[in-house]
Amino acid sequence: MSILNRTVLAATLSAAMAFSPTAHAAIEFVNGLVLPGALHDLSGGTSANDGRVGYFSDIYYDAGRNEWWGLSDRGPGGGSLSYDTRVQRFSLDVDRQTGAISNFQITQTVVFRNGSATMNGLAPSPSSNLGNAFDPEGFVVNPRTGTLLVSDEYGPSLYEFDRSGKKLRSFNTPSNLLPRNASTGVNNFAGDTGNTAGKRTNRGFEGLAISPDGQFAYAMLQSATLDEGGGNGRINRIVKFDIATGEAVGQYAYEMKRSGQGQGISALVALNDHEFLVLERNNLGLGAGAALSSGGGANVADKEVYKVDISGATDVSNIDLDAPGATFTKVAKGAKVIDLDADTVDLDGNGSVEAAGKSPEKWEGLAVGPRLNDGSYMVLAGNDNDYSVTQNASGDQFDVYFRFGDADPFANGIQCPLDQTTGCFTTASVSDADGYTTRTPVDLTSDYRLLPGVLHAYKAGALDLGNYMAPVPEPETLGLLLAGLGALAVTARRRKG
Repeated sequence: MSILNRTVLAATLSAAMAFSPTAHAAIEFVNGLVLPGALHDLSGGTSANDGRVGYFSDIYYDAGRNEWWGLSDRGPGGGSLSYDTRVQRFSLDVDRQTGAISNFQITQTVVFRNGSATMNGLAPSPSSNLGNAFDPEGFVVNPRTGTLLVSDEYGPSLYEFDRSGKKLRSFNTPSNLLPRNASTGVNNFAGDTGNTAGKRTNRGFEGLAISPDGQFAYAMLQSATLDEGGGNGRINRIVKFDIATGEAVGQYAYEMKRSGQGQGISALVALNDHEFLVLERNNLGLGAGAALSSGGGANVADKEVYKVDISGATDVSNIDLDAPGATFTKVAKGAKVIDLDADTVDLDGNGSVEAAGKSPEKWEGLAVGPRLNDGSYMVLAGNDNDYSVTQNASGDQFDVYFRFGDADPFANGIQCPLDQTTGCFTTASVSDADGYTTRTPVDLTSDYRLLPGVLHAYKAGALDLGNYMAPVPEPETLGLLLAGLGALAVTARRRKG
């Protein structure tokens, strides 16, 4: 469908929905699901390192095929252990009246590979060569072809895979984003050592969106580049790629709420050809290596979704964002539309919803789901639970268990040898070669839980999503256009009568 027809479609649906009773309803929390931290996927693996679900580094709803996808990242080893990267296709029951969700089931596990080799979570080695190193963080489906587009933190990179997980091609990353020593031109994809420019370690392409017509992909850095503020920078970049050519055709500056506390971008969702949802969060909350708060006051879990518009933003492809005298128009950022940490669920199954502030640290998945009976949409958010695994200084892995009912779950949290329920212990601080100053044995009782996967369902009125257009195959889009015209005609007749 042409851009003109899609513009007509957006205007038509907007006009039709303007008279609906849900058009101005605020985005509201509906319900949540808590998924077992020890759940395994369909790969046949039986341990944390080869089969445990890492849950939702991203979520995508393919409206044309009515399919849900949940992306896992580089694995429980944090880049130090071999892990076959993968994505899960899953089913989810959605109440079309209320938007409530239930019955999460994994239906397919797709392992990413390049030829006969898997795309692996191991950090690049040598560090100057990406090879098959892969830390997947963003995921969409091309509505025209059904192929899978996945963004990566190591590069930062954007790849296309067929539906079986076979790599088809790499997109061309703009040179200003490559992690490098600006003086020598040497890349270090595995860490920041020696780098003075480009993306920070583990802060590559975190968010990924696709335009409704399937022409463009939008990849978003997690935070500012090394040469544009690094850890204290508040402005990062959205990169627009032409899917047909694989080339970047624009970059836009996005300003985060604040710097510090691990503030960064976790998800990007296209609402139409110029408006997006952005999930922005800090690193506080319930996580394998996190803390509930830092220093008191406002330094608590903060996970928010904003609606933004790039239509008036400057193309900053050739602009140094923190150069003295640099002038540019940033992405227009509206007020937050979802406050994820304000909505909590029963994490441990004891019948009590957790107190405010006990929010998963890593809310990273966000998707607009199916349309509901009243014309609104279900919006789904999910967390990356890091497999509920941590490592010590020697690289030994441990499962992390919490009692979520405690005032501070971390104070009474325990660790157990990976995939075991005995030999558990509490930890005090990190200092010795093993990573601990004390190890106090403790029994793993039934009130302890691995960090679960969590899904939140929200209900959003049509105008809350800014004339949302789902990426759907062309014939279905044409059907929506005709349906929208019909709805507009009926509404006009009623108003006239």
